[in-house]
Amino acid sequence: MSYDSFETVKVVIDGPLAVVSIDRPPVNPLSSTVISELTHVAGELEISTDVRVVILTGAGEKAFVAGADIKEMLDMTPQQARAFSEMGGMLGNAIESSDKPWIAAVNGLALGGGCELALACDFIHSSDKGQFGQPEVGLGVIPGFGGTQRLARRVGIAKCKELCMTGDRIPAAEALRIGLVDAVWPHAELMGKVRELALRIAANGPLAVGEVKRLVHQGQSAPLDQALALEARSFGLLFGTADQREGMAAFVEKRKPTFKGQ
Repeated sequence: MSYDSFETVKVVIDGPLAVVSIDRPPVNPLSSTVISELTHVAGELEISTDVRVVILTGAGEKAFVAGADIKEMLDMTPQQARAFSEMGGMLGNAIESSDKPWIAAVNGLALGGGCELALACDFIHSSDKGQFGQPEVGLGVIPGFGGTQRLARRVGIAKCKELCMTGDRIPAAEALRIGLVDAVWPHAELMGKVRELALRIAANGPLAVGEVKRLVHQGQSAPLDQALALEARSFGLLFGTADQREGMAAFVEKRKPTFKGQ
């Protein structure tokens, strides 16, 4: 698969990793074109047998994504605005429901739709220059790409309300303190640190990693007994895979396993 045809998204395949960069300088706003291309990329990466972890970042030094494209939204009708919101929602769902882990490498501003895009990822790592916020109320609207829902699940209901009602912008250190991000690194070290995490994940059985992601997400909305039953079912099913046999054989033989996702 060639990723060279996209106008606003750059994809670099690096062994088992895919590095996806939103490339609309200087602040990488989310237009309908960006959302469409990212959704297409997510679909293509999902069926790739080579890529095991996806890193999502913004091109340049200023922003991850500074928000949705206000110029495009300015004259939208209510129907068009809803369709735009649903389009962003489909992108978030594609990332969240992917079998592959997605890591947001936030290299600057992550505001509005940018914060929401990061929230759809499994992990959020930020540089010390990162800034986060949901400033939509200052425009007379609300977050439209999942902010009121995923943010609450990350930081709690009260803090979510505070951020979405005030529109406050918070630095990476505060985002780490409240649980919005998982790690903060010196700006120059961000991509290296994220790549280290991605490679540690990619070294494991991809079927097992995908099941962990799926079960954790599904379990949050299920009663504990049902969630535990789902876990037991998946545990059993993985014993029918070549990866299980390879992983356990490698452990007994004291060697590194070679997983094939089968």
